[in-house]
Amino acid sequence: MSAPSDAAPAVSAPAPTTTAAASSGGFTFKLHPLVIVNVSDHHTRVKAQAACSGDSSSSSSAAGAGAGAGQPPRVFGCVIGVQRGRTVEIFNSFELVLDPVSGTLDRAFLEKKQELYKKVFPDFYVLGWYSTGSDVHDTDMQIHKALMDVNESPVYLLLNPTINLSQKDLPVTIYESELHVIDGSPQLIFVRSNYTIETVEAERISVDHVAHLKPSDGGSAATQLAAHLTGIHSAIKMLNSRVRVIHQYLVAMQKGDIPVDNSLLRQVSSLVRRLPAMESQKFQDDFLMEYNDTLLMTYLAMFTNCSSTMNELVEKINTSYERPTTRRGGRGAFM
Repeated sequence: MSAPSDAAPAVSAPAPTTTAAASSGGFTFKLHPLVIVNVSDHHTRVKAQAACSGDSSSSSSAAGAGAGAGQPPRVFGCVIGVQRGRTVEIFNSFELVLDPVSGTLDRAFLEKKQELYKKVFPDFYVLGWYSTGSDVHDTDMQIHKALMDVNESPVYLLLNPTINLSQKDLPVTIYESELHVIDGSPQLIFVRSNYTIETVEAERISVDHVAHLKPSDGGSAATQLAAHLTGIHSAIKMLNSRVRVIHQYLVAMQKGDIPVDNSLLRQVSSLVRRLPAMESQKFQDDFLMEYNDTLLMTYLAMFTNCSSTMNELVEKINTSYERPTTRRGGRGAFM
């Protein structure tokens, strides 16, 4: 990694940014949910600060470049992770300080953040950068080139903060940069890359906790239960659709409509073997044991709650019927 210069060279008139439909680099990208949460939190904070100050262009030192009038300010940051061969795994991210006028990066801030992350995560490297917006801007290539002295082939993660209820996929796009010959001259353009969501146990627990947080408006328990059941229904519906697709594919393969793919058949066989044998006697015994244990714990909790309520009631009755006079010996009369 070469030593970064003091300031990234600003391009006075950047050429229009061109994007291609798919990448030909052959990289496999794995994105962790923490990155999406960080970028979304960054955008939400900057948007809230802009709404409070009434000036979206100066709400944050890391936002404002490329945001038009009336539009939420854009945010910028670096994505970090590891690269093993042709597999790039993006684990985390941190914010960048960008001059909204000249579009140059604060190199001192970037180097300081790199140094801090290196102490905690020595295996993580700067893999690229992120931003928000519905599409790639012309000035994005300028920032992309400024990070090439940190990573010779950085990735660009773009999060679309616009809510689209009809969209089922995540509003996240990952771009690579490739050199293409356009109109007889070589130009660096952005190309889309496919990615998969990769999680670890800690991230699954955190995401589940965030998903079950109580609404800020103090929603009732019925509202939270309805939202929870809706989420479970959506998950089961998605699982049902995926299983149906696999079943239709296997039926078509059995009929000879499509060629046999032994590799895919092995994957399906491995997936099926992970499912519990619902009709086996061992499963029935284990299930009934777990079910009885759960009922027993429920009954014990109910008895404990009733006993506590009765004790409180007896104490209240004794306190209410306590006689104000005291007999000889200093003892009070109780019922």
